[in-house]
Amino acid sequence: MNGLNSDQFLIIICSLVVVSYIFSIISRYIRIPSVLLLLFAGIGLRYVADQSGLSIEFPSRMIEILGTVGLIMIVFEAGLDLKLGRNKLKLIRNSFFSALVILIISCVLITAILYYWLNQPIVNCIVYAVPLSIMSSSIVIPSLHPLTSAKKEFLIYEASFSDIIGIMLFNYFIADELMTWRSVGIFGANIVISIILSLLLSFILFLVLAKTKLNIKFFLIFSLLILLYAGGKTFHLPSLIIILVFGLMINNWDKIPISKLSHYFPQTQVESLRHLLHSITAESSFLVRTFFFLLFGFSIQLNFAGEKEVLIVGSLIVLALLLVRYLYLRFFLHTNIFPEVVFIPRGLITIVLFYKIPPALMLTSFNQGILFFIILCSSIIMTIGMIFYKKGNEDVIEEGQFSERGSIM
Repeated sequence: MNGLNSDQFLIIICSLVVVSYIFSIISRYIRIPSVLLLLFAGIGLRYVADQSGLSIEFPSRMIEILGTVGLIMIVFEAGLDLKLGRNKLKLIRNSFFSALVILIISCVLITAILYYWLNQPIVNCIVYAVPLSIMSSSIVIPSLHPLTSAKKEFLIYEASFSDIIGIMLFNYFIADELMTWRSVGIFGANIVISIILSLLLSFILFLVLAKTKLNIKFFLIFSLLILLYAGGKTFHLPSLIIILVFGLMINNWDKIPISKLSHYFPQTQVESLRHLLHSITAESSFLVRTFFFLLFGFSIQLNFAGEKEVLIVGSLIVLALLLVRYLYLRFFLHTNIFPEVVFIPRGLITIVLFYKIPPALMLTSFNQGILFFIILCSSIIMTIGMIFYKKGNEDVIEEGQFSERGSIM
């Protein structure tokens, strides 16, 4: 980086980590997501570099790799946070259908906007619309601390399902064959295979984690998770399911109705492993998130803000996301819509999938400023909603998906 020596490079890296930690503390008081602060910090650093005449460029592949690792960390951490049980079935069902329906309708509307505005092939528009329809768990999950436990759990499930369903749809539409019985059959078979593999591989991973005598456990498991994710992507399998199921299994070991497993792996041993994994995963995801959003913010060119096409198309897409979410929460779940309605941020997963769009499916006239505008605008809307949200007695008893349930978390 322009002749920096090793000491100067380490000073910069460690200073950025300290700044990110300070952002995490500040965000709890001002209710602005720390990742949004990191994004603006990256934009600010780019502005300073440009004004100083410094030419610093980071390869897009570095941002993509950081995003992929961050996605695995976030989904795994979500699995370690979620408890299962009979009293959770309604919550899981509602959060799944919320993620599914909102994603599909948002995808249809965004596809229509891109198709009529850009006049590009419909399949190419769908490939761009899918990433823009996915709720960003990397922004949602770290921003939930002011909410009630019921709202937190619903949004964690919804964001995790949105990631998984969105990636599955994206992989389907970038495949060589579309809209045939064969392609639909392969797509359905991949889902079934992934669910079976997720259960089998989760037990194998847990066996490795519980029985290894070495103290170096976490990064062995995490390396195996990355291998499984990358291998699943190679075979077009929704491998994030494996990551989520593994985390859920560790956090819900007492719910597994197999007495022999309880004998070989007592709950006390599993609980200690869960605490270890949760702690290290949280620390690692914090580190990955820090550099991903800083680098992405640094890559943003602010000259898009004055382009008419960016403002019109970006605003139409953000309004569509808000409208779909409002209508579904209000008229289908019949629940309190605030602050859930403002949780429309697009972030890490959207960026990662944009990097994976094949050249043959790219929209030649798509302005990358539209992507930056949607990410910034949707995050700012969520931030404004969180600033005005106040936890009150009305949050204790919810209608819809939060009613008639026992204690949560």
